[in-house]
Amino acid sequence: MPIDFKALVGTVYRRFWVIVTGFTATLLVVAYLTFTQTPIYKANSILQLDTNKENVIDLGSVLGGLAASTAVIDTEVRVMGSKSLLTKVATKLKLSEDPEFNWTLREQKPSIVDNIKAQVRSWSGHQAETTEPYANLSAEEREAAILESVVQTLMQKVHVSRIGTTYLIDVEVTSTSPETAARVADAVADQYRVQQLDSKLEATRRATAWLSERVAGLRDEVEAKERRVEEFRAETGLLSAQGATLTEQQIAYNTNQKSVLESQMNRARARYQSMKRQIDSGAGIDAIAEVLDSSVISNLKTQRAQILRRVAELETTLGPAHPELIGARNEAEDIERQITAEVNRIATNLESEMKVAQDQLNSINSNISQSTAQLRGNNINQVRLRELERDAETSRVLYEEFISRSKETREQDDLVQADANILSTATVPSSPSSPRKMLNLVIGALLGGIIGGGLALLAEVFDMKISSAEDIERKFGVSSIGSVPLIRSTSLLPFSHIKPADFLVDNPLSAFAESIRYLRAAIAFSDLDSETKTVAITSSLPDEGKTSLTLSLGRMSAMSGSRTLVIDGDFRRGQLTEAAGLSPEIGFIEHLFGAGQLSDAITKDQRSMLDILPLSKSGHVPHDVFGTRAFDDLLARLRTMYDLILIDTGPLLLMAEARVVAGKTDKTILVIRWRRSLRSAVRQSLHLLSTFNADLLGITLNMVDVSRRRHHKDPGSTYKAYSKYYTMETKRSIFSWGRKSGSKAAQKASYPSVVSNSLRSHEPQQESVDEFSSN
Repeated sequence: MPIDFKALVGTVYRRFWVIVTGFTATLLVVAYLTFTQTPIYKANSILQLDTNKENVIDLGSVLGGLAASTAVIDTEVRVMGSKSLLTKVATKLKLSEDPEFNWTLREQKPSIVDNIKAQVRSWSGHQAETTEPYANLSAEEREAAILESVVQTLMQKVHVSRIGTTYLIDVEVTSTSPETAARVADAVADQYRVQQLDSKLEATRRATAWLSERVAGLRDEVEAKERRVEEFRAETGLLSAQGATLTEQQIAYNTNQKSVLESQMNRARARYQSMKRQIDSGAGIDAIAEVLDSSVISNLKTQRAQILRRVAELETTLGPAHPELIGARNEAEDIERQITAEVNRIATNLESEMKVAQDQLNSINSNISQSTAQLRGNNINQVRLRELERDAETSRVLYEEFISRSKETREQDDLVQADANILSTATVPSSPSSPRKMLNLVIGALLGGIIGGGLALLAEVFDMKISSAEDIERKFGVSSIGSVPLIRSTSLLPFSHIKPADFLVDNPLSAFAESIRYLRAAIAFSDLDSETKTVAITSSLPDEGKTSLTLSLGRMSAMSGSRTLVIDGDFRRGQLTEAAGLSPEIGFIEHLFGAGQLSDAITKDQRSMLDILPLSKSGHVPHDVFGTRAFDDLLARLRTMYDLILIDTGPLLLMAEARVVAGKTDKTILVIRWRRSLRSAVRQSLHLLSTFNADLLGITLNMVDVSRRRHHKDPGSTYKAYSKYYTMETKRSIFSWGRKSGSKAAQKASYPSVVSNSLRSHEPQQESVDEFSSN
């Protein structure tokens, strides 16, 4: 939505004094607070956090430096501003003896409220009560309460913050004393370092004591666990030598022996089977390797060879039956039997050897099976043994680690350092940091402008009054048919001699007359298809200038040559009759109800050709006037007699008759008073007119005070050429009127006037005027 700069400038112009008042008041308050404020001094001490930490004990981070993280640095900032640290600072610097921190040491100046209370007590006869702070507390409790108050005050004066994203921490202290500000800032920084050292030393001592106790416990634990391992090894037979258990070594030995015996048995079986096959086949013994290797057989074979030679020799020399030959032959057979027996013996030996090897192999297999079964049980026990060994090994490693760390921790007291260094100490400030007078004044001026502008906007928002024809058209959606100026006079001219209708006659060329003339033209040209003859002029509430406007409009119409009749329809007040200076015996009501002729009721205006149907002074008013058939007949008769009939009705919101007559006339004009009529009342009046089917010609803004230019928003009011013209004509008319009345004061009078918002306007020239006409 675009900003309407013209409307904004208009708002500033109208609410200029509201803005000036808000601006001036705010600026004065800010200036007063600035120049009466106690000077505040500010001192800063800067620390640098040391993130290069020396990790003394890695186990569980028993003692370590600061980690380089935002969370850790923010935590340290909170620690520096903590209550515990500031309590130590307050105690160290003895701030309880400083009146700035200890309010009980200050001279208590009674406030205005305290003075009033004391005065009331003195009048009532009661003596002033003197109460000492902490009067009902013991000495220790009083000291603790004072220290608590001092610390709370110190916490309000100390501000700790991180400088950007660096590892620098700024300690800022404010005080009414520059020396105190610097002293406290340095004390806070130093106490932070001291607290860090104390914390680390205490942690080191606690760690040393804990480690010593833990080492002793771990030593006993390791011994117990190693003893349990050996006992379990002995119980389960898991004794080992050279890295293997006895069962494993036995299985390995038997396996090797089995291989050897299997080889021997295979060889013996092969030799036996080969020898047996040769024997069974009848082959010579010379083909048997075992026979060839036998020395007995070799000797027997030698003897057999010798005997066979001897037999052969004897056969050649002796006869077959020769005893020597027979003996030699028997000896040869005996040797042959010995050879056969020896071969059989060798075969038997080979078979026995094979059986022995088989028995040995079977024994070895049995031993291997027994060892394997024992090894299975050992493997199950080995799981438990390894578990015990791991447990013992863990305790042993932890024990050795604790011994090492314990030795290192005992040497840490000389190596403990704070994690922060004081980068710069606080210097005593030479000038106060607060109040910043020039800045405060600039802020006060800006704030004053904002407050003044806000007040102006609030005044505009809550301004329910109507200031211009633009307001009428924008707020109500109804056409505006002119603005009628408020007639004002100088203090030398008695306002009782001049009335708006009389002023119109005396000043026909004035802006007031032009506004009435424009209103008459608006009526004449309101409907081009049919002639407008009857017009009801009404208002929402009393005192909105409706009656004066009706009489002035009637005179203007009569002076213009139109046959015009004005009917006084305000039965409650009858102000039109009074304004015209009439006091008839027979009036509008009497004629309407048959008490006289119409010619007897109509009175001719003395200053114009206007006809007036006034109200008599009898005061008798029937319950219903405008709703009767008699009024309808009278209105029809008057239409034939006059060119324009104006009816001055009562207020719409107060009298039902006004609503009825508005529905019976050709047109209705709603009169509202400038800067007096409320929007809610006008809205309700428009609703009533719509309900009674009244043909609304428009709304007339009456009694516009053009001297109050800030609230007169019609754009034509700034044309100076028209102003000069109408001022000149007005003066000439006033001088003419002054000569007739013989008043010298009247010759000096000048009257401002304004024309309607759609024709012409002028700017007033008077400086001091008084209102003399409203109705």
